[in-house]
Amino acid sequence: MTRAVPPLPPRDGVPASRLWLPAGDWPDLLAFLVARFPHLDADVWRARFAGGEVLDELGQPLGADTPYAAGRCLHYFRDVPPERVVPFAETVLYRDERLVAVDKPHFLASIPSGKHLHETLLMRLRKSLNLPDLTPIHRLDRETAGVMLFCADPAHRGAYQTLFAERRVAKTYEALVHYRPGLTLPARHCSRLVERDDSFVMHEVDGEPNSETRIELIAARGDIAHLRLSPATGKKHQLRAHLAALGAPIVNDRWYPRLLPDGPDDYARPLKLVARAIAFTDPLDGAPRRFESARTL
Repeated sequence: MTRAVPPLPPRDGVPASRLWLPAGDWPDLLAFLVARFPHLDADVWRARFAGGEVLDELGQPLGADTPYAAGRCLHYFRDVPPERVVPFAETVLYRDERLVAVDKPHFLASIPSGKHLHETLLMRLRKSLNLPDLTPIHRLDRETAGVMLFCADPAHRGAYQTLFAERRVAKTYEALVHYRPGLTLPARHCSRLVERDDSFVMHEVDGEPNSETRIELIAARGDIAHLRLSPATGKKHQLRAHLAALGAPIVNDRWYPRLLPDGPDDYARPLKLVARAIAFTDPLDGAPRRFESARTL
């Protein structure tokens, strides 16, 4: 049974990665880490050891030649190349001792992942609000702007996440789409969404529906329509996949209906999708909560 190991204090707002050592016969920690992370050169790990960036359960630096011992816990801090600063600011809509509601800009990742670490909404807020224990209650795609919720007290995060799991949160989005003549609105679109085998995008397949979105027309001008979207479920890329499947993809979507080659962000062409509002009854004090984005499409 894995024993409890408390987390190490973050560095510059960045939490340490944690790695439990599996059974194996590596002679030392360096040999194991080189085998565990083949994309990293051995010299990278030697430099981390030399800089005291590989630590034991108590936060004490370890040497590259430390004998390998299955079952112990290592901590290390991610080494991320310089990040491109996202030139758009988030806006704090609400803050108390438990809950933080934020209006996220386009192009800013919600949480650290891949090449995005400091330039993420979570890391920005931990630093600017001095809340090192801040955690997301849900997520938005990096390309999507709008309302996102965070929990400032880890003891209460589960209560808020349960609201989403039990579908007791009313979420409203707005989008500009390439309007298809003959699309009858309002409509309720249900389908089974799964991730493609050859990429990270979602597509519809036969089978029991696992996603549902209500779609309403706000206005239409020429071949562009302004829609209100109310998802009853929260599948990955649900709104983008649903609208693409209906022949009305979101304006400036680089993934749906066709995955375009990766390239630098074009700040003049954001995805025309915003999480407009979130409403729910607070599970801890029973107060009605509603937060709305001021961002325009």
